[in-house]
Amino acid sequence: MNHPFDYTAIHKDVLKEIANIGAGNAATSLSEMLNQPVHMKTPVVHVVSFDEMMERAGGKEEVQAAIHVELQGRLKGSMFFVIDPAEAEEFVGLLTGNKNLSLIEGDSFAISAFMELGNILTGSYVRALSDFTNLEIHQSVPSVAIDMLGAMLTAGLIEISQVSDHAIMIETVFSDETSEKNPLQGHFILLPDPEAFQQIFEVLGVADHE
Repeated sequence: MNHPFDYTAIHKDVLKEIANIGAGNAATSLSEMLNQPVHMKTPVVHVVSFDEMMERAGGKEEVQAAIHVELQGRLKGSMFFVIDPAEAEEFVGLLTGNKNLSLIEGDSFAISAFMELGNILTGSYVRALSDFTNLEIHQSVPSVAIDMLGAMLTAGLIEISQVSDHAIMIETVFSDETSEKNPLQGHFILLPDPEAFQQIFEVLGVADHE
């Protein structure tokens, strides 16, 4: 399964179901943190080449804010949450109640809040993946970067690109009471080790499904 088009319809349905559960987990966690409803549209899942991944997330030279975690345990790989820096600051303002914090300018409190947000969001998807497959999966402590997209993702691609050429992208749109007219959109990018998703499909009994 070394090419995006090797994923059959049923494989993509499995990934979509995991994404839906992850989005529900994330909405619940954010609602509890903010003490107000947070709505998340049904995630859109794409299995894409690395070039298309960069394109969909804004282009290699586009400056983005990103959270990065490593997947550990029974499944290994990398996960990124990528969002426009201005929208990331919107999140920081919601979480802290302070609209004057600047993530872009490197405010340490803003970075800490964005890291906590990333921890919640990535953790929601990792938990969904673990619960859905009944496999033990952990994530590393998240790291934060604001840089050109290509520069941030390169580290995650170095090893995997030698044996694979695809990524899983989950487009996720959030809104709360203050952002319903201007929802915030981010991308989860999963860069699994080559055996990782094959293992998931084997556990679920759809590894060789046509």
